[in-house]
Amino acid sequence: MHELSFGTWLIHISSVIEWIYAIFIINKISNYKKLGIFYWLSLAMIPNLIGAMCAITWHIFDNQTVLYGLVTLQGIFTFIGNSTLALAIFVIYKKTECYE
Repeated sequence: MHELSFGTWLIHISSVIEWIYAIFIINKISNYKKLGIFYWLSLAMIPNLIGAMCAITWHIFDNQTVLYGLVTLQGIFTFIGNSTLALAIFVIYKKTECYE
């Protein structure tokens, strides 16, 4: 794990922990407030989490070329995650627009 500095590792790991925490908080709020539409937002965040875990896994193994497929997976999951987040936000916007 010598490829990245301590500060970089700290940022990587804390970002993943924060993302997991955000998923759980959004899910809990959607259940508590009976806002089921936000449940889908928490689900839409999962592909980005998978992408981040692919990147961290690759770094844990010192960026070995044999594991370079993880970089591709990270890119794919980031694209899927960004797309699902955009879709979830669009749906939330459209559903809440009628309440204004």
